This record gives sequence, C-alpha cells and structure tokens, in this order.
Amino acid sequence: MSSEYPLVDKLQELKKKYISLSEQLSDPVVMGDMKKFIQLNREYKELEPIAAAGDKYCKMVQDLEGAKEILLNEKDEDLRDLAKEELSGIESQIPVMEEEIKLLLIPKDPQDDKNAIVEIRGGTGGDEAAIFAGDLYRMYAKFCERKGWKLEINSQSEGASGGYKEIIFKVSGQGVYGVLKYESGVHRVQRVPQTETQGRVHTSASSIVVLPEADEFDVELNMNDIRKDTFCSSGPGGQSVNTTYSAIRLTHIPTGLVVQCQDEKSQLKNYDKALAELRTRLYNMEYEKYLNEMSKKRKTMVSTGDRSAKIRTYNYPQSRVTDHRINYTMYNLPVFMDGDIQEVIDQLQIAENAERLKAEE
Repeated sequence: MSSEYPLVDKLQELKKKYISLSEQLSDPVVMGDMKKFIQLNREYKELEPIAAAGDKYCKMVQDLEGAKEILLNEKDEDLRDLAKEELSGIESQIPVMEEEIKLLLIPKDPQDDKNAIVEIRGGTGGDEAAIFAGDLYRMYAKFCERKGWKLEINSQSEGASGGYKEIIFKVSGQGVYGVLKYESGVHRVQRVPQTETQGRVHTSASSIVVLPEADEFDVELNMNDIRKDTFCSSGPGGQSVNTTYSAIRLTHIPTGLVVQCQDEKSQLKNYDKALAELRTRLYNMEYEKYLNEMSKKRKTMVSTGDRSAKIRTYNYPQSRVTDHRINYTMYNLPVFMDGDIQEVIDQLQIAENAERLKAEE
C-alpha cells in the first residue's frame, strides 16, 4: 500500500511524533521548564492539522483498498455496485487531499503565529508622503478591526499637514505576522496631493516594515546592557501626557539600537512596550539573515528580502491598486483603502505556496 501511496508512511511517522509530543507535554518535568514547554507546544500545534488530515487520508486509502478487495473477490452484484461507487468517489478525492497535505507538509515559517510590530514611515514626497502614511495606517487599523485583532500604538510622529512622518504599532491576535508580513516594502501612491494647487498628479511613497514580535524566550536580554531615559511626551494625549516624564527611551548599548514609547500616560506601560519592541528588533537582526537566505531561494518571496523594494502602487485617478510582486491589479481603491485587503493577501499566499511546493519538489 505504501509504495502506491508514499504519503501514508510519512503521515504515520508524523502521527507518532504528534502522540509523543502530547505525552511529553503532560510530563511534569517538561511542564516545569517553561522554555521547553513553549517550544514543544508550538511543535504540537503545528502538527495538529497534519495529524488530522493524515488520519482522514489514511482512512481514505484503507477504504479504497477495501473496495478494490470486494471487486476482486465478491460475486454479489449489489455489493460490487456499492464498491464501484465508493471506489470512484474516493479516487476523485485522493488527489485533492494529497495536494492539501503536501501544502501542510511544507515547513511553516516558525514566526507566522507571532504578533507583529509594524512601522510605517513617510518616504519621498514630503507632506504628501506623511499624509499617505496616515492613509495606510487607517487601512491597516480597519483591516485589524475586521480580523478581530488588537492594535496598540507604540510611538508616532505627526506630519505637518496631517498623517505621520512615522508611526509604530503592535498588532496582537491569531497568526498576525503570517498575514501582515506580506506588507513589508515600499508602497507608492499616485494622486493629486491636497497640498497641490495646479491639480497635477504626484508620486510619493511610504515604507512599511513588519517584524514578528519576539517573546521573552526568543532573546536573552541583559538589563545591564540597556540604558533607560525618560522624557516628556509630545503630540496627542492631553496635557498630562505632555507635562509628565512618562515617555521612555531605551538604548541597547552593545548594538546601539534605540527604541522609544510615548503613547501611554503610565511610564511603566511605556517601559513594557519599549522593552518588547527592543526585544523584537534584536531578535529581527538574526531573523533578517534567515529572510535574506529565503529570498535567494524564492523569486516572489513576498514576505522577505529587500524591504526597500517597491511592492505596491495605489493609483487614485484610475482607482487602481497593483501588487508588483505577482502582477495583480484591482480597480477598487476606495474599498481597498477602507481595509478590505484580504483578497490581495490571499493571492500573495497562493503565489508563495506555489513557490514553496516547487522548491520542495
């Protein structure tokens, strides 16, 4: 059976691993070691859909063999008709199931389940780039609302005519990074700016970086390596934010990395947020090496590689959105800017899955 259906052996091996992980997770020794428990639990959760699909597939193959057996040995016509019917049903389902399983078997990016830290910066185009950065932030805020994700701003620097020179925020929820990672890169806008008196179309850009949020077990932080400064917040939040030293700046002395958080009234909350962001940025120095390796292997490697690459154009006169990585164009710009971006993410995921399957073969 396994020579005709090679997936069966592989799936049975993975099922054994799944059962073994389940046993380890209920072992008091493992439960006492938080780092090990989190790692094993992550592996267990990743194997869960594969184990379920494997059970279904192996049962299908078993039923197929049973139907063939009946056709080979049974004389009763009614039983033979039932077996034929079952056989043709299963034979059409098996290839579909195999494709699904092949996708499940591709090693997932271990970061996909993490929360994300997103950074939007107005790029070339001055005031208009900052206004566009504000439009992009609103688009993601609406998208997160649709997904039921939580969005918290870490820091923001407003543009002179509205929008943001820079805004950094955290998104928490189920599989956030695996979805938002496709947004890293340069987003270009073509429209008549609010600041333009002649009615000419200008091109400006904003850049987006999406980082998987590191948890405390991903990075060993030595608190002696961190310098903490407090300062008065600027920007929105009322008088109390602007007059108390609630804003926090953390400097990681060995790398020179600096992060700051000023969005909360509480210094403690700002400190926690800044520390989480610092941990994430240190973690991503290592993760960047992995991304660069992956981008060499995959052409559309949509989620990685050169974060300065132009990935999408928003053309207002033609109400057009084009994603350059997969040459995908939609003519529904107002709806898209209102947070309805799932369609393009689905297309990017399909393109990436096709590449990953090709690479595995």
